[in-house]
Amino acid sequence: MTRHAFSISKTLTRLRWPLVTLVIVSILVGVWLVNRPKASPSPKTSEQEEELKKNEVLELSPSDSGLIETRELQLSLKVSGNLVPIAQATVKSKVSGSVQQTLVQEGMVVQSGQVLARLDTADSEARVATQLATLEEAMARLSLAKKNSVNNQTLLKQNYISQNAYDTSQNSVDLAQAGVKSAQAQLAIARIALADSVIYAPIAGIISKRYLQSGDKASPDLPLFTLVNLAQMTLEAQVASGDIGRVKIGQDVEFQVDGFTAHKFHGKVERINPNADANSRNLLVYVRVDNKDGSLKGGMYVKGSILLEKSRAMPLLALVALRPEPGKNIVYKIENGKIVEQAVKLGLRNEDEGLVEVLDGLHTGDQILLTRPDNIKPGSKVKLANTSASAPAAAKATKA
Repeated sequence: MTRHAFSISKTLTRLRWPLVTLVIVSILVGVWLVNRPKASPSPKTSEQEEELKKNEVLELSPSDSGLIETRELQLSLKVSGNLVPIAQATVKSKVSGSVQQTLVQEGMVVQSGQVLARLDTADSEARVATQLATLEEAMARLSLAKKNSVNNQTLLKQNYISQNAYDTSQNSVDLAQAGVKSAQAQLAIARIALADSVIYAPIAGIISKRYLQSGDKASPDLPLFTLVNLAQMTLEAQVASGDIGRVKIGQDVEFQVDGFTAHKFHGKVERINPNADANSRNLLVYVRVDNKDGSLKGGMYVKGSILLEKSRAMPLLALVALRPEPGKNIVYKIENGKIVEQAVKLGLRNEDEGLVEVLDGLHTGDQILLTRPDNIKPGSKVKLANTSASAPAAAKATKA
């Protein structure tokens, strides 16, 4: 029995090593199968894919591209402000009196010298009559003094009176003459006061405010009317102190007003205030605006721009089309259905309009790529979805 058991143990010992070896081999085979390199595609398949990519034609929408156009590029500064009439006047009475009649109302157009109101003239007429009587009395005294002087001169020649008596009579003449001149002056003042009882328009314009009605008491310190002339206006535009160095007298200004959105108004820089506002640090630029039709009104708020610089006609490029690279700027030009990389030399730039001058590299009518699709690069074949819809790139940039 012991022999038989020993025989079986010996047999198992001989079989254990082949089994271990078999398990190790199986594991190695499994690892190799998992990590073995994938079979590379056949050269023929790779060449076919490359050929397909080369022959692929990408379709562009009309908004993806634009044409280069040639025109002037303007560099402007945005401003805002209020309109103020150049000619305006506050009409006051020169004399005190009761308002007898007002002949105009707000909004009425008047001419220079037109009668606006009349004051009660009873007091003024009485003063004129009084001063006229005073003048007549002074003239009578002068006449009597002259007669006495002539008589005394005769008596002096005959030695009936002394020289001193004659000089006294002559002095009376001088005093009488002074009295006449004083009476004449007072009469003139009274007549002016009577004339001032009629209120005239000092300028042509429109009545913007009537302060007194018939029956009210007028005095030199109270206004009667406010009168404005809208033929010439001033736009008081606010400009930041950092930009004032670019503003010059004579520059053109273009602006719009609420209510006239379809119309653009124009003016010229006429004056620049030398002092900045203490709070905003802005300076006032005064722009002269012709307004012969009277469409613009005083106090209107406007938004516009001052034309700082204007270039000669040059090809214009949308800034969105630029692809800056170290040391140069390039664009993608569409030429014969392919994307071509084109270096450009740039000039004046207008960030507000999104445009820049092209000094070299592009010409009028060149078609450029405005967008940046990831799958497009130099050499890519492209076609336009609707070539007739291609618009100038500058126009598209402005709309954007």
